[in-house]
Amino acid sequence: MFHAPISTGPAQHGEMSALLDMLAQASTRPRYAFMVLSLIAEVADGRGEAGPFVRRGGEQFTLRDWLCDSLAPMGGRDPRRIALAERVKADLLATGTLPPDTAAAAAAIEEEVRERVRASGKTNLSRAVSELVQAGLLRRWYAGFAIDHHNRGGQRHAVYALQGRARCLLPRGASVPPARPGGRRAPVQGELRFS
Repeated sequence: MFHAPISTGPAQHGEMSALLDMLAQASTRPRYAFMVLSLIAEVADGRGEAGPFVRRGGEQFTLRDWLCDSLAPMGGRDPRRIALAERVKADLLATGTLPPDTAAAAAAIEEEVRERVRASGKTNLSRAVSELVQAGLLRRWYAGFAIDHHNRGGQRHAVYALQGRARCLLPRGASVPPARPGGRRAPVQGELRFS
């Protein structure tokens, strides 16, 4: 008959509940954002940094590709995914590139669906990461051929670092990043530091 009032203030129980409360306020898709953070924590080093590459099963993937592939099964039973497979089959039939062998045709359809899902997944991932960066739960930069270039591309790939409340997702005992003396930033490619 009488119910306790639902608190809308900050969580009082622990780090995880505080993180969930923060995600509920900062993200348009808090469950998806939590899955992204959890996957990043799974491959992060002791400082909470993940990327630019992830090695799994003897293969190496970019962090973004690995995240998209890891999140893809969540929509496997979605009617839109089933409709996408039908569209892919129709497209392959129309272009005459669908193999006549049933097993080869199924593999070709699956591969094309995976590529299309990965492409749209990167858009969803970018939105979620941008929200997490704005909330102070994640830091993003790019590493590769042209490190920290103002433009994307240049054979550079995303690196994400958990920060703030999101660090509670790291395994217990993970090291805290050492403070830089004098608050100086790390050197970037092509920059010489004189002591």
